[in-house]
Parts: sequence; structure tokens; C-alpha cells
Amino acid sequence: MADHIGTLVIFGAGGDLTKRLLLPGLGQLLGSSRGYDLKLIGVGFDPMTDAEWRERVVASFAAGGPVSSRSAAVAKTSVYLQADVTKPADLEHILAAATGTPALYFALPPHVTILSIAALEKVGLPKGTVLGLEKPFGTDLRSAQALNRQLVKLLPEKHIHRVDHFLGKSTVLNLLGLRFANRIFEQVWSAEHIERVDIVFDETLGLEGRAGYYDKAGALVDMIQSHLLLVMALAAMEPPSSLDADDLRGSMAQVLRATHAWKGNPVAAGRRARYTGGTIDGRKLPAYVKESGVHPELDTETLAEVTVGIENWRWAGVPFRLRSGKAISDKRQQIVVTFKDVPHRPYGFTGNPGPARLTISLSPDSIELDLNINGEDDPFTLDRVSLDVEFAKGELGPYGEVLHGILSDDATLSVRADAVEECWRIVAPILSAWRKGEVPIDNYRAGSAGPTAWK
Repeated sequence: MADHIGTLVIFGAGGDLTKRLLLPGLGQLLGSSRGYDLKLIGVGFDPMTDAEWRERVVASFAAGGPVSSRSAAVAKTSVYLQADVTKPADLEHILAAATGTPALYFALPPHVTILSIAALEKVGLPKGTVLGLEKPFGTDLRSAQALNRQLVKLLPEKHIHRVDHFLGKSTVLNLLGLRFANRIFEQVWSAEHIERVDIVFDETLGLEGRAGYYDKAGALVDMIQSHLLLVMALAAMEPPSSLDADDLRGSMAQVLRATHAWKGNPVAAGRRARYTGGTIDGRKLPAYVKESGVHPELDTETLAEVTVGIENWRWAGVPFRLRSGKAISDKRQQIVVTFKDVPHRPYGFTGNPGPARLTISLSPDSIELDLNINGEDDPFTLDRVSLDVEFAKGELGPYGEVLHGILSDDATLSVRADAVEECWRIVAPILSAWRKGEVPIDNYRAGSAGPTAWK
């Protein structure tokens, strides 16, 4: 555990991520039962006065919820430093402005983050310094390994927080309680009773001006390689002995090491598609290839579906389908566990609603269990009924949770180096097949459920 974090330094303070997610999350944290007084320093390449920066901070804090006296005080004393974070001299100036132990948050493009980390090697960090890094963590397995090697030259792994805000979602955290605090679920949580698992994150939003990053990444790298594989690891891991960072992240890494493209066939294991022009919720979207900043020759997918298998005793033979798409008609963000059908129904029953399913919704936060019961009118006809409940909302949103982990130097919700590398290893052969053109890219109309041929 680091010394008490006295200063949060945000590199990339003028960016959209800081405005929309980081500062609102920090405001929530400061106003919560886990908040405390600290110094906030914004760092950016472009000029900005302290007064202009404080106005941004105040507005973003307000966007996160009610403004507390503590968050108002932090905003009032916050300062902005114009600097080039790839230059050692500028980094020394930034660290000199910090009070107490600093936490450095890299809200920067990946290539700038790598250059900044290299420059930090020449500076020397105060004892207890904590780093927070936004995804993507590298652009492939080799670059991820290189980044990890560079990071551990600066700090021990336990002080490096690779941020995946999905791990800060209250519903994802509730998955742990659902699995490990209820004997009824853990007893059937295996290939003996489960037919398949689907983890889906479809959204109605299109590109939304993110071509600079997204067109080089695509849905597979942007969502499946990072977020959804980690959610899968939480859903499929062996019970950890505690929620200590080492125990929890060790169990997740064990699952990822056992994960491969379904049946070892990277060509058959994945499908990809790209949206054409259409309408969603009254909004007209152009075809992806017509979006500003997009390079059509890259064949970037906006919908990706990958099926993987976890080759261990618990899950052998169970397909895990991971899917994420943009400009889809219905926002669907959920984990769906489909149980195997019963081996025999007593003769005399009619109707077959299908096997039972457990649906854990990530947005809105809820859980639904589908069961087959006797029908209301004819007791010999089987019918489907759903038991559902909403999860209690957490005190903090996802970025509030991950910032709390960084400021308390609790790595439970951060991604460990080996997990990053395993996620890249899993998708590498699938990415390779796509880039070689071995898997065709289908089309779907924006505002539809996806390609009509996909079932």
C-alpha cells in the first residue's frame, strides 16, 4: 500500500475523457463516504489559465451529481500546468508541484503514454507514486509486453493501475456476490449444467467522432479484447479465497490462460460486420465508411462476435460468445447463462418453453431468472415465468470506483499485466485472420439488429 495519496495529477486534462468521465467520477468520490481532501493538478499540452481549468472542473463535478463542500474546495485550489509530458524537464516541474505522494493518471493516446513513461525513467518518481493508465494497453501482444516491461522499470506491479471501467460497474461487482454467496448458483456453474454463455454489449450509438482511435481498433479490440474478456473471466473463474487483489486477479488470469478460439479455429470462431446508413431513435446515421476521419480501406468492423472456449475441467465444451456492436437497434448489455435442458420430462406434460436462463443485465442493473412452471390454466402445460430483481445502485459510478482504487492504491479493480497479455494472445489469431481477409466483413443497416444472415 502506498503512502496516503496527496495529489492526483491528470495528464490529458483538456481531453474529452477527463471532462466526461474522470472529473465527474472524482466529484462523486470526493462527496462520498470514501472521499478525502487532496490536491488536483491538470496537465495538458494546450494553454489554459487556472481560472479556465477550475471552471471545467466545477462543471464536470456538477455533471457527476450534487457538488459537496469537499469537491468544491478541491476545485477551488486546483491548478493547471501546460507541459509536454514526453519531456523529462516538464515532468520534473509537474512532480515538484505535487503535495505528498502523487498519483499520475494518463488520460492520453497510447503512443503519448508510452513516450511519457519512457521519459519518467529519466526523472525518478517519489516513493509510493501510483500510476493509472487508460486502455488500450498496447496495440498487440508484442507492444503490450513491451509496455509492461517498461512500466515495471518505474514501479512495482502493485502500484500500476490499468483502468478498465467495466470492472468498476456495480453490476459486474455484484456478479461476485451472486456467484460466491449463493450455494444454489455455484453448484450448477459448470459444463455439467450450462449449455452456453453469451456476453453482449450492443449500443445504439454510432462512431460519435471517435474515428481517430476507433478506425484503427474496431469493435474486437475496443470492446472484446479488453472489457468483455475480463467480464467473462469474472463470470467463469474459480472461487477465490478472498477479494484481495492478488487472489481475485489471480483467479481471473487463470481463466484467461485457459481460453482459446472456439475449437482452435480462429477463422470459424469470429464474425464481423460494419453498419451502413440508417436511422436510430429519429437520428440519421451515415454509413460508417462515410463518417468523418474513417479510412474505408482498413475494413474496420463496428460489430464483432467471437466464440471462445475455456479449456479446463469446469468449462470444457461450453461456448462463450462475446459480441459488441455499434448503431444497433436495441441497447443490450448483459450476460446470459443458458442452462442445459432437463434430461427427461414426465410423459403427460405439453409445451416446451426451452431451457432455463439467467440474465444479468449490466444496464440497467438487474438480474432475471427464467423458469419453467405449470401453466396458469392447464397445469399439464409448461409455461415460462421470470423472476427478476434490480440490483441496488452502488455509491459510486464506474470511474468513481476505479479512482478510489487508484487513490487508495488498491489494485482489486485494475487489470494485471499477465491478464492484459492473455487478452491480446486470445484475440491475436482472430485478428490475424480478419486482417488477411480470411473472414468476410458483412454489412448491416444502422438501427437494425445486425446482419440478417446472423442468427
